[in-house]
Amino acid sequence: MSLGIWVLGDQLSQAQAALASTQPDAARVLLVESSSVLGQRAYHRQKLVLVWSAMRHFAEELRQAGWTVDYRITDRFGTTVRDWITCHGIEQVWLMEPADRGFRDAIERLTLPVKLNWLPSNAFLWSREAFAAWADGYRQLRMELFYREGRRRFAVLMEGEGAKAQPLGGQWNYDHDNRRAPTKGLRGPEPLWFEPDAITQAVMERVEQLDQERQKAGLPPLPGRLVPFRWGVSRAQALAVLEHFIDTRLAGFGPYQDAMVNGEPTLWHALLSPYLNLGLLHPLEVIRVLEQAGRDRAVPLACLEGVIRQILGWREYTHGLYHWFGPAYGESNQLEAQAPLPAWLEHGGGSGMACMDTVLQEIEQTGYAHHIQRLMVLANYGLLAGLNPQALTDWFHRQFIDGYDWVMQTNVLGMGVYADGGRLASKPYAASGNYIRRMSTYCQDCRFDVKQRHGPKACPFNSLYWDFLARHRDRLRSNPRMALVFKQLEKLTPDELAAIRQTAAEHRSPM
Repeated sequence: MSLGIWVLGDQLSQAQAALASTQPDAARVLLVESSSVLGQRAYHRQKLVLVWSAMRHFAEELRQAGWTVDYRITDRFGTTVRDWITCHGIEQVWLMEPADRGFRDAIERLTLPVKLNWLPSNAFLWSREAFAAWADGYRQLRMELFYREGRRRFAVLMEGEGAKAQPLGGQWNYDHDNRRAPTKGLRGPEPLWFEPDAITQAVMERVEQLDQERQKAGLPPLPGRLVPFRWGVSRAQALAVLEHFIDTRLAGFGPYQDAMVNGEPTLWHALLSPYLNLGLLHPLEVIRVLEQAGRDRAVPLACLEGVIRQILGWREYTHGLYHWFGPAYGESNQLEAQAPLPAWLEHGGGSGMACMDTVLQEIEQTGYAHHIQRLMVLANYGLLAGLNPQALTDWFHRQFIDGYDWVMQTNVLGMGVYADGGRLASKPYAASGNYIRRMSTYCQDCRFDVKQRHGPKACPFNSLYWDFLARHRDRLRSNPRMALVFKQLEKLTPDELAAIRQTAAEHRSPM
């Protein structure tokens, strides 16, 4: 076979463009599991296990489907690919475009002995060209406009056809129904987890060995716990998670999707992002299944629309923006934030803030936190404390089970810390401790007082919030969405503001 298909680790679908362009008897398939990635980022142990185990399972699925598959485990990425090409007489290599721009650049630098044929990605609903055509028509790119266009384009939750089609239920979103604070004793259904099979156990042993070798070489240990590992690692398991979400969580997803509760890291969240980002599930497939479930099971429209908005809206939007904005976006730092990351971020807690330490401990265990924990606890702190946005984005990428460049650049730099100056979000998502008090149960057992703005017992989110507004008054006061908070800032007496800023400075100083 002179044709080689190189399948990357986040393209684990038999329908992906390169595999779909030929037949099993016409090509040889390569998957490369390389520990060289740890030279760039020290990934969460569970992220490594998830990706490598999913790759190994996918290789077996391809073999069962009749493909000739070579699976290589290596620490020398380029050498392994070149040896494979030479050994098997490969004359052409086809690849589907990776989601991360930097990965294609790295592959292009390998100086392979054959030409690479890049096929456009079909892992997303919007191609990069289609998104660019949409984006070119707007001065400001806003997710709501993109989401509505996606609903029309793919006929999702719509009534009628063509130009006369209207959103099901008469409105485009139900955000106002989906922001309830947690009630006392709120508990979500148990998520669907899996016990590691022999393939996954072998990967876990490899990750443990690599971690020990790193530490012997004087490098810090990999973040996160290795056990228990309970994520799905195959398409069959990903489909089971989707079905379990529909059966047990979909009807309750909407109202409390923004709530944060001690001991309830998942609540009604779908836990589908790792599988979507690996290619084990396709977004349109998931959306159609959700729509059908909504019809068959009379799911509240607010719940159905809420989860579809995350996939058809936010996920597609951030991926499109990542490629539309281009490589320079990754260096955005409009607020000139330069503070280093605090040590407790790397150590999985120890900040003294109950909200922060709870979320960090949950990430330590599974590599997961839901979107409000990411935005309004982790990224909000980074924004208020002036943490370096590139360092924080890298931390997100390393720590999260679903982390990739295309995910984290737009979500952290744009939505999280406003480093792009408003290219993505219309205002900084800055919030004091009052937001966390209202939307979580974390403040009940915190050593800080969420009602205090300054002093040794003051909630750091409070002092940092007002200090952030004072630091960036000249930059942000012209933003119409910030007018109310700046009026509140002006009501503070000079003495109180000075005390607040002193408290904020004392909090930042040991970081």
